Amino acid sequence: MAGDKVELIPLDRSHREGLLKAATDGKLWELWFTAVPCDQTIDRYIDQALSEKKEGKAFPFTIIERETDQVIGSTRYLNIEQRHKRLEIGNTWYAKSFQRTGVNTECKYLLLRHAFENLNCIAVEFRTHWHNHRSRNAILRLGAKQDGVLRNHQIDQEGNLRDTVVFSIIQSEWSAVKQSLEFMMVHYSGPGSGTGSI
Repeated sequence: MAGDKVELIPLDRSHREGLLKAATDGKLWELWFTAVPCDQTIDRYIDQALSEKKEGKAFPFTIIERETDQVIGSTRYLNIEQRHKRLEIGNTWYAKSFQRTGVNTECKYLLLRHAFENLNCIAVEFRTHWHNHRSRNAILRLGAKQDGVLRNHQIDQEGNLRDTVVFSIIQSEWSAVKQSLEFMMVHYSGPGSGTGSI
């Protein structure tokens, strides 16, 4: 999947160093409410992503900036339910220098368009940590609606209980959401417009 700014390619072990370099831009692993790889976790991160792909549970992508051919982050389809024609877009992160640059809008546009127009999904879900306010706001700007909050949904590595905020876009909403995203991409005016996300 390719847009003007980015290309999404299947994640591969050969992307290891590029992903690490992108994550180092802003030390993203220090954000306690996200799961961004660092030196100690990168191999496990890739192995898990590829294992879930093999099982048909997920499809991970590496995000490449087209102008420089540089790895700038990662995203994936996950919780794929083929029978119910649903999936989630998540595990998305970008190097800090590419946040709030329009990259997130284009990435989500490409993923949503493929999900609704090629995979014939009836719903696409987004989930994020209750405390990840930047991500929550970015999801709302995409045109998703909040479905609810899963209280005590997960236990993190520190033993803290995570509340997960669930959003979705359904098939009947896609036409209007698509038009809105295309408008944002055409009229994007630079840093500060708020179209980026961690």
